[in-house]
Amino acid sequence: MLFDLTDLRLFIHIAELKSLTRSAERMHMSLAAASNRVKELEARFGTRLLYRENKGVQLSPAGETLLAHAQQFMQLVERLKSEMQQYNNGIKGHIRIFANTTAVTEFMPEVLGRFLGVHPQVNVALEERLNQDIIRGVQEGTADIGIAAGPVQGAGLEIIPFSTDRLVLATAPDHPLAGRGQIGFAETLDYQHIGLHEGSTLQHFLARAAHEAGQRLQLRIQVRGFEAMCRMVENNVGIAILPHSSALRLSRGMKLALVELTEPWAVRERSVVVQKLDALPLYARELVDFICSMESVDGGLRGDAANPPYKTV
Repeated sequence: MLFDLTDLRLFIHIAELKSLTRSAERMHMSLAAASNRVKELEARFGTRLLYRENKGVQLSPAGETLLAHAQQFMQLVERLKSEMQQYNNGIKGHIRIFANTTAVTEFMPEVLGRFLGVHPQVNVALEERLNQDIIRGVQEGTADIGIAAGPVQGAGLEIIPFSTDRLVLATAPDHPLAGRGQIGFAETLDYQHIGLHEGSTLQHFLARAAHEAGQRLQLRIQVRGFEAMCRMVENNVGIAILPHSSALRLSRGMKLALVELTEPWAVRERSVVVQKLDALPLYARELVDFICSMESVDGGLRGDAANPPYKTV
């Protein structure tokens, strides 16, 4: 072994405190023992890790590299300890999901309600992330399951399309654009928009689409969810672009006019993303089946939970 957990903890403390003496005290070991551990690390890696100076110590470039990996490694260790501890509390499984805004706010509450009713001893962590962060999280193993909308690219991942939705424009009934049957996205940029918060996948996508059109999205106000967005629209604060499934549901209790967007990207395929489906625990594979059995708002299923159309890219 090049190192053990004590070595890594000690090295992280040295980097933080810039002192071998104080780091040894924090680790409840003698200064000689701490110094020997550092020397043994340097001998095993064959390079200097610390510069010893009058005022303390500084990390060498190699030491900086070791620190970055040590921090990541210890985070994984802490996550392992946390997840294993849950077994003592009656939890028999843990699934971590990275998903886009629509998934988190619209259909995953219903899906998880059904799934956890069948699997009460499974614990689920659901986090809203941008599409690229969803893919990266699954690739790096920090997420077991990803839920993304639109084109998905990730080397070696299994992509499981399960439904489609489309983006529409929502306006107040008396807004100048309300009577339009269809509209191009560029035309909406002449008006002030109601947007979602900065961390939203949808907001990030629309800002990029406006930039690619050579224009800027005029945001009058940003809110935390689709219901607040549509309340603002209903009261003529601005217009908004949101998934048709969300707009249709909210329009039942609000006065909204919905206008179809003509851009091809307005129709978005939803996909579940995993590293390897067969490698997931049985309960995680069953959650994927629950997601894939969800009905598409555009009618019918894009995937079949019993025989989903897997593809690997």
